[in-house]
Amino acid sequence: MPAKQEPAADNDPPRHGVSRVDRTWAGLRERVRHGLRSRAWRFRLYGLLAVQAGVAATIAWFVGAQFLDNPAPVLAPTTAVGIVAASMGTRLRRTIELLVGVVLGLAVGDAVMPLFGIGPWQTGLVVVLAIIVAILLKGGGSLLTQAGGTAVLIATLEPPVRDLSVPRFVDAAVGGLVGLAVGLLVVPIHPQRTVRRLAEPVLDPAIAAMHDLAGALRLRDLDGAQRSLEALRGLGSRLTALDEGLGAAQEVVRLAPLRWRERPSLAYYTGAVRHMERTLYSLRAIARRLTKALRNGEPVPEELPAAIDLLADSVQTLRCAIRARAEPQQARQQILTAVELVGKAQGPAASDPTRPHTHRLGYSGMIAAGDFRTSAHDLLMASGLNADEAAALVRRTADRDEWD
Repeated sequence: MPAKQEPAADNDPPRHGVSRVDRTWAGLRERVRHGLRSRAWRFRLYGLLAVQAGVAATIAWFVGAQFLDNPAPVLAPTTAVGIVAASMGTRLRRTIELLVGVVLGLAVGDAVMPLFGIGPWQTGLVVVLAIIVAILLKGGGSLLTQAGGTAVLIATLEPPVRDLSVPRFVDAAVGGLVGLAVGLLVVPIHPQRTVRRLAEPVLDPAIAAMHDLAGALRLRDLDGAQRSLEALRGLGSRLTALDEGLGAAQEVVRLAPLRWRERPSLAYYTGAVRHMERTLYSLRAIARRLTKALRNGEPVPEELPAAIDLLADSVQTLRCAIRARAEPQQARQQILTAVELVGKAQGPAASDPTRPHTHRLGYSGMIAAGDFRTSAHDLLMASGLNADEAAALVRRTADRDEWD
């Protein structure tokens, strides 16, 4: 009968490397570092908004008090700050929506409050009516919010006097124009820097997820492939923020005189980012198909994860080349080599329907190969090639590999 094993003492060294306490502290330190990096990134991206909002509120209050003879110009700085806060989108459209919302809130408030007075249910009634009118006008979220918010201000802060409606509208209009002027003329954002900072939290996790997917394919790790797929799917909100940032940057170089000289470089940068975005959607489709291939027990030739690794490297190489404004020849070569590897993973007769047994990929793998070529095409366009040039390179590379 085997001897009973004595339990390890508390001061015994850990038997499997790092102790649980060390792992806990390491995880805590990593979370703290990640939180600090995230907050530093947000401050670099949105810190200018604080300056813009403060300047806009100050100027709007001064103009309202000194030139509009309004001792308490509440709507002017409020609207100005609202315009500045809309900087990660199309400011001009948002300005119009906010001003229309102010007009609706003022009109409904001035029409209802003299009839029913000021009180809790009157405030609720004014807000409901203002938002209903905004809905009937097919307004967006900004218009609905501003209409309801202005109605609350009118119902709670202002006396129900009709004669004040025009000055209050002028007050709000001045605030909107001041916010727009500060954001576009006085302290405009740096277009390329803003887009680059919005692209970082998209591209870095995407590159890491692609490398993780390649590793999972080599090990036939279904859970790892699923985690990579979820990581790519989780970039949706960041892609939305990036799209809004691109819109804001394009508006700035179009309307802000201080940024007019950056129009050509931003046009190239924006085109590259747009094509990289489309590449990410194709990569998500690749990850979904290859995860299904693992689940169904389909073969995964070694060339396929190698191609995914190389494509991930090409994204990083291309990003560095775009930032340095250099010719991305290395990135293009990496992309085409990855296409060659995918062709080898398919098999020497991948284009011959009469010999399906020569295919080295299953059904999901073959679809993933097509998505891979689509992503390669988009990356080549991100490198500065037009659609025809990129398609010809991908097709020529794929055809050459099929005949090798």
